[in-house]
Amino acid sequence: MPYTIEQVKALVREFPDFPSEGILFRDIFPIFREPEAVECLVGHFVERVVGLGQRVDAVVGLDARGFLFGPLIAQQLGVAFVPVRKGGKLPGNVVRVTYQKEYGPDVFEMQADAIEAGQTVVIVDDLLATGGSCRAAEELVAKLHGRVALNAFVISLEGLEGRKQLKAPVYALLEC
Repeated sequence: MPYTIEQVKALVREFPDFPSEGILFRDIFPIFREPEAVECLVGHFVERVVGLGQRVDAVVGLDARGFLFGPLIAQQLGVAFVPVRKGGKLPGNVVRVTYQKEYGPDVFEMQADAIEAGQTVVIVDDLLATGGSCRAAEELVAKLHGRVALNAFVISLEGLEGRKQLKAPVYALLEC
């Protein structure tokens, strides 16, 4: 039986005090145990992208959980999938951005020929927290003279105000 988006949302589990005390971890992996739930999730995001009413040339997925559903969204849209990886993980010429995480600096990279000037992309990831990693991905797209039409997430942690760090509009399936 096909899943509804509400049933997909209900598959997200909560684990208190993980990975450390005071953190409420939201686990999206149960969605990926149910092929029909994945199909519903991907279809939901595809509808959001199509609803933008503009051409999208690529889906940019953030390392690592953006890789779970980003390629599926790209496939459904008939566009390229572009991975953003941690520093040193991609071959060839790359563009890179250093950004701040809670515990110090980190690096994101994208292959320098992954996006052409003038292309429009959607960035996808599982979680929007402080916005640092997605902001770095927006900067990578800008370095290649692309444009971000939408930042899409399964979950947005509203109390951390990550939306304020981002230039492009944000959509989240779950806002916690």
